[in-house]
Amino acid sequence: MQKLFDKAELSRRQILIGASSATVGMAVFSGGGKTVHAADSWDFIIVGGGTAGLPAAIFAARRGARVLVIEASHQLGGTLFLSTGQMSAAGTQLQSRKGISDSAQLHFDDVMRISRNTADPTLVRLAVTHAADTFDWLMDNGLTPPDEHPLLGLAHDPYSVERYAWGPEGGISILEAIEPLVLAEEAAGRLTIWRGMRARELLMRDGAVIGVRAEDDSGKVTDTFCQSALLASGGYASNPEMFYALNGIKQYGSASYPYCQGDGYTMALAAGAYTRGKENYRCGSPRIMASTDEPALPDTRFIVWPHLRPPWEIQVNVNGERYVAEDSASFDERELALARQPDLRTWLIFDQSILDASPTGIDGWDKQDFAEAFESHPMFFKAQTLDELAEKSGVDAVGLVSTVERYNRSQASGKDTDHGRAYMPLPIQKAPFYAIRQQGFSITSTVGIAADDQLRVIRQDGSAIDGLYAAGEILGSGQLMGKSAVGGMMITPALTFGRLLGGSLLPLKV
Repeated sequence: MQKLFDKAELSRRQILIGASSATVGMAVFSGGGKTVHAADSWDFIIVGGGTAGLPAAIFAARRGARVLVIEASHQLGGTLFLSTGQMSAAGTQLQSRKGISDSAQLHFDDVMRISRNTADPTLVRLAVTHAADTFDWLMDNGLTPPDEHPLLGLAHDPYSVERYAWGPEGGISILEAIEPLVLAEEAAGRLTIWRGMRARELLMRDGAVIGVRAEDDSGKVTDTFCQSALLASGGYASNPEMFYALNGIKQYGSASYPYCQGDGYTMALAAGAYTRGKENYRCGSPRIMASTDEPALPDTRFIVWPHLRPPWEIQVNVNGERYVAEDSASFDERELALARQPDLRTWLIFDQSILDASPTGIDGWDKQDFAEAFESHPMFFKAQTLDELAEKSGVDAVGLVSTVERYNRSQASGKDTDHGRAYMPLPIQKAPFYAIRQQGFSITSTVGIAADDQLRVIRQDGSAIDGLYAAGEILGSGQLMGKSAVGGMMITPALTFGRLLGGSLLPLKV
């Protein structure tokens, strides 16, 4: 699961925009109304130097292939800069040292169970079968999980076996394990990287990919040719227009890696590909946003995980209705319920007694911080009556009053007949009353480019587009996790598929 793009959560490595791009020797010709520079031909062109692209580049270069990486940013790493780096793999050396018995089959069964059989079984099978090799490779190159790892789960519904692990610096720990390997191949001349170059178009001949058109920061266009191309360019979560076009839902939060603009999708679809997974859209746990903009920057987070802080408040939608048992132990149940609410929006509702008696709901905040927020923050509301609170916060008044009355009766009886909530310590009845507006949104891309069991990009009829492959977030969470959050099933498949493609799946046409 990726870490949200907070001011407080920025990596110690900053996402650099101003570094100079690589210099490449090129011939010049004119085409399509632009000046186009023609570069050499390669065995593999990898679009994207991130979680999937870097392993692909390492292993392809080690096979003796002529490899080019085209990276839009001026530094390598992609979403690893913002990721928590949570991985899952079965049959690892780490598990063996802890006496944990696990298998790829059990991992597969867990993924399909947690996803309610909505994940793509072909891609899941490929990922889990080779995940242990990927994890062990990272550990061999310096990744060091905490002593208590592996775990059953964190912020996701748990696995049946402890197979969930990550490094102390999240995604940065992964990057620190693999970036030196990439740079060593580059320094040895076995790998070329174009930094600050944005891939724009796949070059085609007779339905097959023969190259990539890229553009640098100055607008200079380069056509370069290849035997095979790998789209490892990430998702579309930082492109609100594409987000809505593919998901049918607005992108309410601005918290994703800025280079996730969906370029790979545009290129693949133009080449004849199609997408899968739209029906599996889900949002993460809600955040308190800094403004009412769409998309808005996340500001902070109220603790809505019952294992960390049992809920004292209720959660309602814009109609003033509760929609889930707030103390449900299932992350999946709570997040899927939020995804069904209008505008993915929810309000925490409570009163003065709850504010006084409950543990602080925001890490690092005290009661004074809450008092100040209710006077100045655009997502915090305070009123002497529920009707007034509804008007201020944008919730239906009739619905809110009715819901609170019904909840108070449930609290008094000790039985929540609406949603089965068990933890109900206090009623909501003492003025002033409070509301905190929260927003569900997504930091990753649900919809993915369709690919087969060899990671070849395919057309709607199932035929493969010759010379075109895909790995990483461009495959979409809707295929890799289904309509659920399944621990480690975004970053581990990206790494694994990159290794597989570079090591064996991408054919060397020599």
